[in-house]
Amino acid sequence: MTEHQLPQGFETLAIHAGQEADPQTGAVVTPIYQVSTYKQDGVGGLRNGYEYSRSANPTRTALEECLAALEGGSRGLAFASGLAAEDTLLRTILKPGDHIVIPNDAYGGTFRLFAKVLTRWGITFDVANMQDLASVRAALKPETRAVWVETPSNPLLGIADIAGLAEIAHGASALLVVDNTFASPYLQQPLSLGADVVVHSTTKYMGGHSDVVGGALVAADAGLGEEIAYHQNAMGAVSGPFDAWLVMRGIKTLGVRMDRHSSNAEKIVELLTGHPKVSQVLYPGLAEHPGHDIAAKQMKAFGGMVSFRVNGGEEAAVEVCNRAQLFTLGESLGGVESLIEHPGRMTHASVVGSALEVPADLVRVSVGIESIDDLLADLQRALG
Repeated sequence: MTEHQLPQGFETLAIHAGQEADPQTGAVVTPIYQVSTYKQDGVGGLRNGYEYSRSANPTRTALEECLAALEGGSRGLAFASGLAAEDTLLRTILKPGDHIVIPNDAYGGTFRLFAKVLTRWGITFDVANMQDLASVRAALKPETRAVWVETPSNPLLGIADIAGLAEIAHGASALLVVDNTFASPYLQQPLSLGADVVVHSTTKYMGGHSDVVGGALVAADAGLGEEIAYHQNAMGAVSGPFDAWLVMRGIKTLGVRMDRHSSNAEKIVELLTGHPKVSQVLYPGLAEHPGHDIAAKQMKAFGGMVSFRVNGGEEAAVEVCNRAQLFTLGESLGGVESLIEHPGRMTHASVVGSALEVPADLVRVSVGIESIDDLLADLQRALG
């Protein structure tokens, strides 16, 4: 930090990192550079490094600089979707014959990528309980190149010890990759705990308004970040300028939104806990949650995602989803509006029959920022 540079908190970085006022007009919001190519100053004379928008675009650059600042990383990269980010990362760090350890609780699309796509490319994987460090250690092989974890996990809200996993992965000369989508960098910063790469679906809390699809990677090491950037350009699944602009707009209010998501979720959990129609509530903010102490140590708050199991089995869980009105029945999460879904039939249908299969009586809610009394009344009505 220079003599005259002020320290910057998270909310300040969210609004200003990579987003200086436009030098030509003074516009305080980064322009949408809806452009495919750029005039060169003579053959090979790139103006500020821009030649073609697959390789780099000023709007995307602003978002990528902001992402790196928020996660405390060396390099941020913005993609067309979260799965595009995952695919690019995996094809950067893995080659045929390599092995990766994946969680027993993860987004169904991530599992599908491993099980149905990468295995055809010669990648092998083993499933481990990321909440049990011994289980992860036992799953390692000489050819293991990475350990992949979600914390909190989707949809069972499991909590993994990031620092502990980093020590295990690095001891095996492997990378630790953390999907930080459920927490967002406002609540948790995995790189500061030893992770090597952070993954985001920016569709979720980062965008925050259910109006954009995007993904992101943030690397701790500049060299690895450069390798990922090379593959991003070679493979081409980049964020478009308008999508990048929408994610940046969402990030500006990420802090205040996450505060409300978290406080609303805590009140939803109070309703669900002890409700006669609910057999179990899954939320790391509960003292009885097995990962509560770790979550309290590595997270600022416990987030806006809540899962619960319903007495009466699968059909009863489906009926709760169907009866909700203010909680919109839909996939995805992290928007300002509250969503409800049945993971077994919706977001996690691809893991049926696998080690990642979720309970049939499970309901997942993404708690939005509406008036909490309205959300409580709707959920009470849906439970019957």
